[in-house]
Amino acid sequence: MSSQLARVVQELRGDVLAGKTIESLTAGVTSGLGLLVAQIAFATFIFSGPLAAYSSQGVGLVLFGNFAACLIMALAGGYRGVVAGLSPAMVIGMAVIGSSMDAEGEALFVTVAGALILSAVITGLSCLMLGRFRLANLLRFIPYPVSAGFVAGIGGVVCLAAMSMMGAELHWSAIPELLEPSRLWRWGPGVVFGAALYIAMKRWGNALILPISVALAVVGYHIALTALGVSGDEARATGLLLTSTTDGNLWPALGPADIKRVEWAAMATQIPNMMVLILVGFICVVMNLAGLEVAANQELDWDREFQVGGVASVVAGLGGGTIATVVVPASLRSKLLGAETSLTGISAALVVGSALFFGDGMLELVPSPLVGGILVFAGLGMLDEGLVRSHRRLPKTEFSIIALIFVIIIAFGLLEGVGAGMVATLVFFTVRLSSVDPIESCFTACGRQSNKARPVPERAILRNEGERVLAYLLRGYIFFGSASPLADRLGKSLGGPSRPHCLLLDFAAVSGFDFSAVNVLSRLLQAAHAADVQVVLSALPEQLRAGLERNLPPAVFAQLLVEPDADLALERCEETIIEKWKANAGLADRQRASLLEQTGDDLERYLERQIDFEDLEGELRDWLEVREYAGGDAMVRPGSTRQDLQLLQAGRASAYDASGARLYQCGPGDAVLPMGVLEGRVTTVVAEETCRTMVLTPATRHRLETDRKDLAFKLYQYLLSANFQAESSVGQQQASAQAGDEDGVELQP
Repeated sequence: MSSQLARVVQELRGDVLAGKTIESLTAGVTSGLGLLVAQIAFATFIFSGPLAAYSSQGVGLVLFGNFAACLIMALAGGYRGVVAGLSPAMVIGMAVIGSSMDAEGEALFVTVAGALILSAVITGLSCLMLGRFRLANLLRFIPYPVSAGFVAGIGGVVCLAAMSMMGAELHWSAIPELLEPSRLWRWGPGVVFGAALYIAMKRWGNALILPISVALAVVGYHIALTALGVSGDEARATGLLLTSTTDGNLWPALGPADIKRVEWAAMATQIPNMMVLILVGFICVVMNLAGLEVAANQELDWDREFQVGGVASVVAGLGGGTIATVVVPASLRSKLLGAETSLTGISAALVVGSALFFGDGMLELVPSPLVGGILVFAGLGMLDEGLVRSHRRLPKTEFSIIALIFVIIIAFGLLEGVGAGMVATLVFFTVRLSSVDPIESCFTACGRQSNKARPVPERAILRNEGERVLAYLLRGYIFFGSASPLADRLGKSLGGPSRPHCLLLDFAAVSGFDFSAVNVLSRLLQAAHAADVQVVLSALPEQLRAGLERNLPPAVFAQLLVEPDADLALERCEETIIEKWKANAGLADRQRASLLEQTGDDLERYLERQIDFEDLEGELRDWLEVREYAGGDAMVRPGSTRQDLQLLQAGRASAYDASGARLYQCGPGDAVLPMGVLEGRVTTVVAEETCRTMVLTPATRHRLETDRKDLAFKLYQYLLSANFQAESSVGQQQASAQAGDEDGVELQP
């Protein structure tokens, strides 16, 4: 605490020396005056009706919450120049608690105040814990349509409440009565003032518009009363002016002795409304922090802001105040005026505190329609933000959710509107997610083969029989909305005379699944087992594997082949195809003749390459060193210098990248580590069996290039040819995968 105070003092001293005092005081006093006017209007509305006799004490509660929150956030918040206050979105929830509390007299005020204070403390403690355990970012995931619909609904309710407060009940049957002169003069000035204030603020955005317009309205209203011969007492008696219900200071409005008058049973009936108020508080905190980040173009530490805001709400609540959140326009004004200093928020807090501690006589000067006008101003701003701007920015489907929430809040209430909005958002999200194809790409073993090095006859077999392998690369979250269509698509490939011998399902890009996916996939695997189709699963999540084991018959689960990646899974499918081809004894002679005819050119090129390698090996024998590797030995290790050139003379080795995926296999005549693109991706080369290599060291290679340029040229020509073949093989596989993804066509056997 002392270090925090020292930091603030040092910052204030630096800002004073930097010449920011005038800007900070101007921004702070201006924001404080605006807050003071708005908070008095909000408090008067909350403590109206049965609570009107305690409106001054209610103003004291709200102003103290504003004062404490603004001061604490200014001293400890991460955004310099922050200004805090009671959000209009919470006013309706607080008013609902006040109007529906089952108590009378002074017990009514004390019980309502206790409910609001308890809500503030619970909200503050919750925010404090979320920030303390670094969980604040979880609240970023409230869907935008729900937040916008909530803001729009609150704006509509605020406007309706303002009209009701000014004696204008908006019913179709009562509209003619509202136009009568005696009724029109009660609500007309407030609506005109609120609408004009909103238009002026939107048009010019000057911070002085609000306090100056309020001062002019008060002066003009009193001039009109004087001209009409209406005294102040008469105006207050008829409800044209606010009345003071307390002597002296507005705070403290409650004392320790008031706890005895709290009717706890009545407060218990307000738990649902209190929970709604707490939820509203969370939404306001999230929206205001997100809005301040966007408006100020500054990244905020949400965990820190939640902790500071939590402490502010707890202090405000325990002191008899209410929940308060960041006020985005006033906080942004600090940056625009060059007043990004704690002095701005401190000045705003002191303006509010001056009214709090030096009396409430000024309340008797405030016209009642002015309070309604300020509520209309706040409601129009929220309607503009929630409905008008959202209509311009959002697709029609998402805007329809906002409109639905708005209508339900107006017709039924806050909790019903938010609940309906969450349900509508979940349904909309489910429908959209269901429309996303869970198949990223699909291919057969004809167009894409594994990185396993195979002899020419086996490659020819795969070219002819590769259609018998169907591979699907899955993606995204597989759930009840997408699992059944996916199983239907895959199931169609299992029927008919041309059904595949192997079905490969790759889960590397699958982010998650639900039990419906496990159930549907289990039925698909049983159908494949019944059709004698070998299923190979790659990158299978452990939870999905356990789910399949629980839901599949043991015989079916035992037949599944599971590999860590798609390359090894494809290799298993190729082995199955080759074995089935060799096991087909009835057509063996004809197949062998056809195979020999197809592989003639490939065998010729292979033999020519082996002859070239043997010739090169003979010429380089005096220049090369021989190395032996046992199966499993690392021929190239991660981080090695890789300056030696190794030609594999006998055996087989595999190269892997940093993720452990196999890039290629090399056999006799291949360079263990080719030059080019593949060289940069290889981290490890491992001997699959006993291997023997011929090594050309850097020193020997330098002598070869100097003394035998013709032989060095022959070596490099051979290496470039081998390297081109290796990269072409990998490139074809990548191109095949990309083509499957771009075309989105399911290959049928």
